Amino acid sequence: MNYQSNYLLNPIQKRLRFFSIISLMTLAMLAFSSSPVFSQSSDIAATINTTLEAIGEAASTAALEGGASEEEAALAANEAITSAIAGSFGDRDAKIFNTLLFLVGGFLVMWMAAGFAMLEMGLVRKKNVSMQGVKNIALYSIAGLMFWLIGYNVMYGGTAGGFIGSFGPYSFPAAGEGTAEAGYSVASDWFFQMVFAATTASIVSGAVAERIKLWPFLIFTIILTGLLYPITGMWQWGGGWLAELGFSDFAGSTLVHSVGGWAALAGVIILGARAGKYGPGGSVTPMPGSSIPLATLGMFILWLGWFGFNGASQLAMGTISDAADISRIFANTNLAAAAGAVSAMVLVQLKYGKVDATMVINGALAGLVSITAEPLAPSVPATLFIGAMGGAIVVFAVPLLDRFKIDDVVGAIPVHLFAGIWGTMITPLSGSGTYLTQLIGVVSIGAFIFAASSIVWLVLKATTGIRVSEENEALGLDKAEIGVEAYPEF
Repeated sequence: MNYQSNYLLNPIQKRLRFFSIISLMTLAMLAFSSSPVFSQSSDIAATINTTLEAIGEAASTAALEGGASEEEAALAANEAITSAIAGSFGDRDAKIFNTLLFLVGGFLVMWMAAGFAMLEMGLVRKKNVSMQGVKNIALYSIAGLMFWLIGYNVMYGGTAGGFIGSFGPYSFPAAGEGTAEAGYSVASDWFFQMVFAATTASIVSGAVAERIKLWPFLIFTIILTGLLYPITGMWQWGGGWLAELGFSDFAGSTLVHSVGGWAALAGVIILGARAGKYGPGGSVTPMPGSSIPLATLGMFILWLGWFGFNGASQLAMGTISDAADISRIFANTNLAAAAGAVSAMVLVQLKYGKVDATMVINGALAGLVSITAEPLAPSVPATLFIGAMGGAIVVFAVPLLDRFKIDDVVGAIPVHLFAGIWGTMITPLSGSGTYLTQLIGVVSIGAFIFAASSIVWLVLKATTGIRVSEENEALGLDKAEIGVEAYPEF
């Protein structure tokens, strides 16, 4: 999500801009002050056409005087007319539409918080459902506060090629002073970036579920959303050293999803598996979730939110070209998710003889994560391949984690970490980045987040403790930590 200006004018356009704006402002006043009699409309149209022709002729003359050919002069005339219209009205409208894109994309990604909450509540056991609800409310709230207090400036307040931004709260423009000089309202940008930070924390929540204490988890969320996620985000989206190197991650397969996945992996390893999950001889005890319908609904909400996640990462909707690209991103995002779901469904049928609903749910999510690194450029066959491989990763990675006794309750690590790495590494197939730069980005971000997260988890373990007692784990965190059972009748 790097920002580039779309409003640069060539020298001829600069010379004509003032004349164009004055002319069109005059026409606008004429149109608004004129009587709405139909007989006058042809006169107004003729005046507009005459003015635009004069703009084009002036541009053509200037180009010829500069030594341009007839063809080049005609092109200059056409560009001057287009620029005149855009300079008076189009630039304003582009800023409005760009801002609207951030706001709509932002509240769609915010709605993903509901999807994560439902997914997690559906995949944990009944005695731990309220805990997941509270954690998801809290982590979204903490992410919003921390990204305002420190995160945004750490991520976007640095220098080109740097490693970390500045520290301090984000300062919103005063009421009525949002000039949108950057091409969009800066507050809309802050909101859109903030909900990405919350998504990163949601990934961790599901992986460490059913045995972690509430407050140590929230302390980790403070550090993750306020510092760790913004630092690695600065490396690319903030114009840092990975951006200078040529690393590519359109909407965050690595910068959001793998970051959350690495933090979750560190937490799961240090926290340990749930009591009774793994037995002697490599046996695995199934621990079915409370509600597959709830988890399924959560998956569809996440699927919906992903259109904002990927689509609004285009960062501009001020031209028909931008709108067309956003449409293409929507289509590729949907195709990748569908391919991931179908791939997981087929493979789990072949592997186990039955279709596991949780695998299909996570297959769709893995397809979404996989396409997030580059949702615009791939062709349809490439998109289907990328998404299908994401679904396949889930089917084979879940039992692999069990083999190493890594207890990930909701499958967050296969979906967000493994599929995130896959999606990032395959972008050169569509012309984004090189395999070397992508590998450097994946390894450097992974090493930093895993190491830093491990340190934070270990400090919390040594001080406050991070795991509930055996008695409270058996009782359930709803009773032990929250005091309100989600399903008291059971």
